[in-house]
Amino acid sequence: MFNELNSDRVLKHEERGITMSQDRLLNIALESAKKAGVEVMKYYRQGNYTAETKADESPVTSADLAANDILMDQLQTLTPDIPIISEEVGTVHLNERKDWSRYWLLDPIDGTGEFIIGSGDFAVNIALVENGWPTLGVIHAPDHCLTYYGQKNLGAFKDNCQASHAIRVAEYQENRRIKVAISRRQQLELMGQYLNSDYDYDYVALGSCSLKNCLIAEGGADCYLRVGVTGEWDTGASQCILEQAGGDIIDSEFNPLTYNKRESLLNPDFVSLGARDFPWQKIIIPHRKIYE
Repeated sequence: MFNELNSDRVLKHEERGITMSQDRLLNIALESAKKAGVEVMKYYRQGNYTAETKADESPVTSADLAANDILMDQLQTLTPDIPIISEEVGTVHLNERKDWSRYWLLDPIDGTGEFIIGSGDFAVNIALVENGWPTLGVIHAPDHCLTYYGQKNLGAFKDNCQASHAIRVAEYQENRRIKVAISRRQQLELMGQYLNSDYDYDYVALGSCSLKNCLIAEGGADCYLRVGVTGEWDTGASQCILEQAGGDIIDSEFNPLTYNKRESLLNPDFVSLGARDFPWQKIIIPHRKIYE
């Protein structure tokens, strides 16, 4: 794993203009996520955090901001040549970022609402986006002692703090019930209107957008329909992990999501899908919803 000695070596390499290897970037992301997770758990266990509502009506806590500070410090120190977009930092205008060949994309706590209610279903999200697409993803759920990670052409993995193993989406079997990941507090009617009633469904409740995507990646669910506002930071890390596990995240009209292509960093409604041989375009009814 990444250690202080390696940190010094990586920084010196960057200062000399030597391209950092993908495995080192992955180790940096893993260690950064876990370090932020340790800080988040201090707030979570002690309950000594403040909570506010942002302009978009989503919650933010002092734990989110503390995690963001750690991630920004780690990544700016260890990868000073790679810019950063974070949910908890003011948006960089498109004309300043449109030519970035790669950047870190952060959600310091995905599932802040779950953090507040004490479910444990929250995670630190780190993605590396290269040439407009996530090529590395780390999702660390500190209360569950779980880390999911993936890297382009290398696969997707799950680490339970004791061992790490490869994960894969569930295989398609004709006529079996389809497992749909849902939020604990989600109204089924909101999402269910876009599911074809000719198929049979079971619902698996779990908090955090990214953890539901990881559930699909490891075969515990088949799909997830997100109806409502999210940001590119909500999908970046799990986009890479799910793709490397054999699935996809696409918009609700079955088009690819985009990263760093628009002034707004908000996603449209999207669907997360497991095995690609499911007849998804028969199962899911497309619709159009874009947020600005």
